[in-house]
Amino acid sequence: MSIFLTKQKIIKDWTDYNGHMNVAYYVWIFDQLGSEVLLTSFNMGEHSAKTTKKSTMVVESHITYNQEVKEGDKVDVNLIYCDYDKKRIQYKLEMIDAEKKYLAASLEAISIYVDLSERKVVNFEEEKIKKMNNFIQENKLDFNNKDLKFSTKLKK
Repeated sequence: MSIFLTKQKIIKDWTDYNGHMNVAYYVWIFDQLGSEVLLTSFNMGEHSAKTTKKSTMVVESHITYNQEVKEGDKVDVNLIYCDYDKKRIQYKLEMIDAEKKYLAASLEAISIYVDLSERKVVNFEEEKIKKMNNFIQENKLDFNNKDLKFSTKLKK
């Protein structure tokens, strides 16, 4: 199971001389479209960075490229796992071909929570912990923790 975050059509500008989407755009779609939806739901996205000067920064990621996507293909970006500790959030996203339903790519990331005015790692506020905890409790049956790379990095 998974939690749908966004859908995207692959455009010509994102393809390379091999006739498929370039590596950089897989990461861009995961980050700018998928992760942003998730982080915004926890009040840690762009709006938070601009208004509260608190946001997350990816410190490590693992990406797989399972099957190519080409111009005109539509992909769904889904969340398949999420967890956190007092100052880190771990999540795993998958990119699925919307029509043929194959796994195109996956990205697992671990991000730290940062006070941008001091450029310092800080603990999540209680309201964010409640939002993340409620979300995880509501969706944990849809999560897949198989093949995770960063679970040992969380300090529970």
